[in-house]
Amino acid sequence: MMIYVAHFFAAFFLVNGIPHFVQGVSGSAFQSPFASPPGVGESSAVINVLWGFANFVVGYYLLFELGAFGIGVNVDTLVVGSGALLTGVALAWHFSRVRNG
Repeated sequence: MMIYVAHFFAAFFLVNGIPHFVQGVSGSAFQSPFASPPGVGESSAVINVLWGFANFVVGYYLLFELGAFGIGVNVDTLVVGSGALLTGVALAWHFSRVRNG
């Protein structure tokens, strides 16, 4: 059971890393937890690349190093897919609120 919690949070970290890494490598400032106020203010592109990469490392560890992850039509994939979808929707909601005022 605990492995599914780890897989769910792996999806959270992997999906959360995407906007930070992409904005950073694009040279754009973007919201991060290191800005003021956290999650609303913008951090530099370099900070976002580092933060995005850190999220990828944590996500990888939770997905592949804590236990077996089986790709296919199974509970592992369902849990990771659900975590990715929920995180994506939550991030879209948050960033659209922040960016559109």
